[in-house]
Amino acid sequence: MVLTKFSDYLIPLLLAGAALYALCRRVDVFSALTTGAGEGLSVVLRILPPLVALLTAVYMLRASGALELLTELLTPVLTFLGIPPETVGLLLIRPVSGSGALAVGSDIMQTYGPDSTIGRTAAVMLGSTETTFYTVAVYYGAAGIRRTRHTIPAALAADIAGFLAAAWTVRWMF
Repeated sequence: MVLTKFSDYLIPLLLAGAALYALCRRVDVFSALTTGAGEGLSVVLRILPPLVALLTAVYMLRASGALELLTELLTPVLTFLGIPPETVGLLLIRPVSGSGALAVGSDIMQTYGPDSTIGRTAAVMLGSTETTFYTVAVYYGAAGIRRTRHTIPAALAADIAGFLAAAWTVRWMF
């Protein structure tokens, strides 16, 4: 009960604290706010086109049936590595799109259940990997960097390690 009361006042206290801090430092809060909003809009305008292209590609992949074909092709390798083949959609979508990966993860949970080995593996995979291409597009786009050089291969290697570690950890723990 006490925690609920404090949380009711947390946001107003933070806003009041920021306003008092700015007042003590003699900062023009409105000017700082509008400047920051303008910079934020320019960042959005720079990163929006790559994000739209990325999301379009993800939805086209899912709608074309290519995901099912890739599942069939990768099943022997995934089984050998100890990764449930039912998570292949998550393996392919997660580096590209967080929302797409959540949709695939939700489908896996609904189909196999959240307490199944497959459902647990999918949940741990979602938590232990990154949306590599989205992150690179956002951060490199915001910084104005055009060449990613070694970033993509290193990040994809980290994603593969995360997928393997997730599958092996779930198998070991449960």
